[in-house]
Amino acid sequence: MHRRGFLAGLMACPVCASAARADSDAPHWGYQGEHGPAEWGEMDSRFKACAVGSQQSPIDLTNAIRAEADRMVIAWKPEAFEVVNNGHTIQANSRTGGKLTIGNLDYEFKQFHFHAPSEHAVDGKRTAMEAHFVHAQPGGRIAVIGALMVAGERNKGFSDIIAIAPAEEGEARLRVPLDPASLLPRDRDFYRYEGSLTTPPCSEVVDWNVFTHTVEVAQADIDAFKAIFPMNARPLQPVNRRYLLRGS
Repeated sequence: MHRRGFLAGLMACPVCASAARADSDAPHWGYQGEHGPAEWGEMDSRFKACAVGSQQSPIDLTNAIRAEADRMVIAWKPEAFEVVNNGHTIQANSRTGGKLTIGNLDYEFKQFHFHAPSEHAVDGKRTAMEAHFVHAQPGGRIAVIGALMVAGERNKGFSDIIAIAPAEEGEARLRVPLDPASLLPRDRDFYRYEGSLTTPPCSEVVDWNVFTHTVEVAQADIDAFKAIFPMNARPLQPVNRRYLLRGS
């Protein structure tokens, strides 16, 4: 990942992937109008990668190459998560020290959050929502697991989060522990590629792992999320010369 060094250095922020709380001196950004994605790169010098980066996310997950990719070992712990409306998404912060291992690399589980519609697409089609599970190493390397969400059967974990999600900026806490793995598909085939944060500063420090199979959640819960955040997904970005792998 040495070729990402310059852009990664624009802002060392290992846990701010996709809607962590903004710095107090950072400019206001959003998803539409004068503060929308087309303007992010011009808002602040720390956001330059949003405009000039060549490995930006999200992308259309198509034409993947089947490969013997390093498998993921997920070791999360059930937790009564703090659930935060940070002005950009609903986010659940972890404090239990769960981890993700990919090959011989370990990452600490930091948080998970949601986007509507999905940020990644498959063959040009986006799903109703997407969950991002963010992990980081002390040096700034990030691994994110993405789960594409569709309307269907109720998912208790997602329902529990939506039930307490603040409608305005603020926080709440689950009354009982939730296993975040309950928000993942049973089939663990995945797409993998090198990319970026999907929110400012768009640093190109992320190893993306998006499951190929979807997770069903209740339409009522999707509607409840969209009542708070009608649209919080970045437009698709060029793949350029990156490899998109498909593993299991």
